[in-house]
Amino acid sequence: MTTEITLNLPDEVYRRAEHLAQMVNRNVAEVLTEAIALSLSPVSPQSSDSALIPSVTSLSDDEVLALSELQMPPDQDHQLSELLDRQQAGTLSDAERPYLTALMQVYQEKLLLKAQALREAVQRGLRASLES
Repeated sequence: MTTEITLNLPDEVYRRAEHLAQMVNRNVAEVLTEAIALSLSPVSPQSSDSALIPSVTSLSDDEVLALSELQMPPDQDHQLSELLDRQQAGTLSDAERPYLTALMQVYQEKLLLKAQALREAVQRGLRASLES
């Protein structure tokens, strides 16, 4: 479900979004939508509304196993890799920096959730411990 809105952006913000959109071969609306979604994502599952992200311990076995296999969507993973490569090469633009930060936040959140699910799966006997 989506809600259509109209935003008045400062010219500089729009230019940075437009530049980033050209660099990743997407339209400006998609870049802005993803940037807003990424910037509003919770820092950790515990900091969000518990109705939106339930505790891993309250999930079914199938849900825990699915979360233990959690991966970043391929398009985000590809964009993250490209931006990290640019950062390492020293060619990351100012317009790309907030986008990289947001993607890193998403990556870290998914990694934390995956780790919690792996721990829960081991505790329930659904998976062998990595130390075994």
